[in-house]
Amino acid sequence: MEISDPQLRGLIVRLRPIAFLSTVAVSALLLAGCAGESEAAPTDAPTSNADVCEQAAAPGTVSDSVTVEGEFGTPSQASFELKQEVPELQRTVISEGDGDRIAEGEYVTYALSAFDSNSGERVGDAGYEDAEMLPQDVLSNPTLAQVIGCATVGSRLAVAFPAQNGASSEIYIVDVLDTVPPAAWGEKQDAGEGMPSVKLAENGEPDIAIPGGDAPDELKISVLKQGDGIEVADGDTTLLHYYGVDWETGESFDSSWSKGAPIAIPGNTYVPGFVQALAGQKVGSQVLVVIPPALGYGEDPEAHDLGGKTLVFVIDILATQHAPAAQ
Repeated sequence: MEISDPQLRGLIVRLRPIAFLSTVAVSALLLAGCAGESEAAPTDAPTSNADVCEQAAAPGTVSDSVTVEGEFGTPSQASFELKQEVPELQRTVISEGDGDRIAEGEYVTYALSAFDSNSGERVGDAGYEDAEMLPQDVLSNPTLAQVIGCATVGSRLAVAFPAQNGASSEIYIVDVLDTVPPAAWGEKQDAGEGMPSVKLAENGEPDIAIPGGDAPDELKISVLKQGDGIEVADGDTTLLHYYGVDWETGESFDSSWSKGAPIAIPGNTYVPGFVQALAGQKVGSQVLVVIPPALGYGEDPEAHDLGGKTLVFVIDILATQHAPAAQ
């Protein structure tokens, strides 16, 4: 199956744990599931918890026959009869977790071990190491809805994928690890003197008020909520919400909140001031940054609509995925 989404192709190239999984595996779990710039969900995407339950794949003779060794949350070993025909995607709940059932709008962290159904050989593992895979929005990804839909956090699933494009069918053991809050959850901090003030709506969406006086000439960064997660490293791909305003007018020029979903750009290829604001911050943090033109879109208003402008962002860091180590 050809993957047409350029961001998804770029993400697959960048990620070591996904690179060694087969084309069938990558297509099945990630197609339309990349947490890239927000796009409208497919019209047939589930819109509620009940819809996700309806889309969850039914058990089948192959998925029911799988036995698993290994603890939840660690790479597993699957045993099954080889060379069975898999006519359609099948899912069996091996063990049901005692966490909450996946709800609308939640991003889910999961891990998997994949096996070739003809040879029984392990294809690879992914998601068991910290910052190895980004969470995914099950509700806007019909394939993931089939795999993880209606599961509870802590569940372990056996999933059988049909053969595609000449590749063997595959058996996955999927661990549903956790969900990610939709907004930063860290401990509140003081923004500091001279910084814009921020008020949050009930859903976490910020509103920024610019103080009187001239814009600062240098980059200014304040942590409004101190998270306790993994630090964002150079070259990471970070799942985040942002809200940006023009210092001069106080008007918002862009916001992931208005698009209805957080974003993740492969390699965090944002303007330099935005990247500096992310560097070393912990997942769960909310960061306020004032970016002068030189670290934004440049001094020339003719070169970009935001050229010459001082920009203010509130950034919620929801998750991060480290760049693959050099091989």
